Amino acid sequence: MDAPVVAVLSLKGGVGKTTVTLGLASAARNERRRVLIVDLDPQANATAGLNVADVGYTTSDVLYDGRSGVGLDAITATGWGELVDVIPAERALEHRAVPSGADPVRRLQRALNGVADRYDLILLDCPPSLGELTRNALFAATQAVVVTEPSYFAVQGAQQAVEAVTVAGREGNPRLSVVAIVPNRTRAALSEHRYRLEELRSVFGVKVTDAIPERTAIQQAQGAGVPIHDWKSAGARSAARAFDDLIGRVADVSARDLADELTTREGR
Repeated sequence: MDAPVVAVLSLKGGVGKTTVTLGLASAARNERRRVLIVDLDPQANATAGLNVADVGYTTSDVLYDGRSGVGLDAITATGWGELVDVIPAERALEHRAVPSGADPVRRLQRALNGVADRYDLILLDCPPSLGELTRNALFAATQAVVVTEPSYFAVQGAQQAVEAVTVAGREGNPRLSVVAIVPNRTRAALSEHRYRLEELRSVFGVKVTDAIPERTAIQQAQGAGVPIHDWKSAGARSAARAFDDLIGRVADVSARDLADELTTREGR
């Protein structure tokens, strides 16, 4: 069975989308799963957080080429060890954010042919906008994880992302579904955050996961280029537990069954 291909997206910057991508990769690695991260954000924060020593081909090159299976040539080792690889990003990826060539939204899907059977999980770290790069991710993915934050605009931003997934499904990727809406950078002591979390749950129901707490350790681990599960602090352990819970929903090979269950439960 091919690995789940998970698009991690948010249509608003600054909500910690890459934090969730790296946290999921760390949790999967901790379970001895083989993980590939495809960095589709020109800021290349995921690439930096993976402590990549030598960047050759990048997602910019892969999307420019567009041939079937060309992504295999761009897979790069990371500082996280043999279980975690990356197709790294670079600033030039900005030039791929406009449609080009035949069937442009499927360039990534074609490029990843033959990749999924080498891994247990593939994570697509999208840029914080609904442009051509995110659309490519949605047409290549089997699952979508929407990252949000407990703010006034949380529901609106999450709803727009969910609608983008729905459109991609309607336009040619019917296997794609939202399996999780992840509130990130939350502080349980703040009444505003608690209110916004309840608001999210009232709109999206069981698709809203447990919140990822705001922890300084997350930024420290990313700055050091190591998985959160390897960072030694109480805050890191708390964050790692949250990502362990999330990986159970996202990376399970029965994720399609979960999506059907969520749909059934919401329809009752």
